Amino acid sequence: MMRNIKVIGFDADDTLWVNEPYFKDTEMRFRELLSPYMDGEAASAELFRTEMQNMPLYGYGVKAFILSVLETAIRISSKKISPEVIEQLIQIGKEQLMRPVELLDGVEETLNALVGRYRLILVTKGDLLDQEQKLRRSGLEHLFHHVEIMSDKTEKEYKQLLNHIDVRPEEFLMIGNSVRSDILPPLALGCHAIHVPFHITWEHELVDESPSHTQFHTVDSLWDIIPLLP
Repeated sequence: MMRNIKVIGFDADDTLWVNEPYFKDTEMRFRELLSPYMDGEAASAELFRTEMQNMPLYGYGVKAFILSVLETAIRISSKKISPEVIEQLIQIGKEQLMRPVELLDGVEETLNALVGRYRLILVTKGDLLDQEQKLRRSGLEHLFHHVEIMSDKTEKEYKQLLNHIDVRPEEFLMIGNSVRSDILPPLALGCHAIHVPFHITWEHELVDESPSHTQFHTVDSLWDIIPLLP
C-alpha cells in the first residue's frame, strides 16, 4: 500500500524526543505552589480551561503554556499570589525551555536507515524559536530535507505543506504520536499515516478512537515502521 511513498514526515515532540512529561512536571510544580488556594486536580482543570481559551491567541508551546499558568495562578488565588511565586513560575518555565533534548529509543537508527531512500521532513507545531532550538540540540537536523513548523496541524496546513514540497497525497507518509494532529488530517487528504503512541498524551490531543483506514497503521516503536516500508 505504501509503494508510492516518496516523502516521510515526522512529528517531533513525543515522536522523536521527550516533551509532554516536561509539561506534566511543570504542571505538578504549579499545583504545589497553588495548593494554598486550590487542590491539585481542580487547579489542573482550571489551567487546562485557560489553555483552551488562550490557544487561538497564543498557539502552542512552553511560552504559551507559562502565560496560561500565570493567568490561572492569578485567577484562582483571587489576585493574592505573591510576586515571589510568580517569579518561581516564570523560572520554572525558563527551566523547561532549557531542558536537554532526550531522544526516544530507536530514533537515530530509524532516521539513518531511511535517509537517502526517502525525503525526510520534520513536521511539528508550536513556538518557532523553541522548536528550532530543540531540533539543533537534538543532533538530527542534518537528516531532514525540510523543516515545517506549523501554528497548528489541520487539513489546511497539511495541504499547504504538500503543495510547498510538491508531492501528491498518496506519495506522503506522516508519522507521529498524536492521532488528532498527526494522523487524522493527513488521512483526510489521502496521505498515509502511522501512529507511534507515546505513554503520555496531552488532553487536547486525545480522540475517542483510532481511525479504521487502509492507509493507516499503528506500531509500538519508531523502528517498527521499517518493515512497513518498501
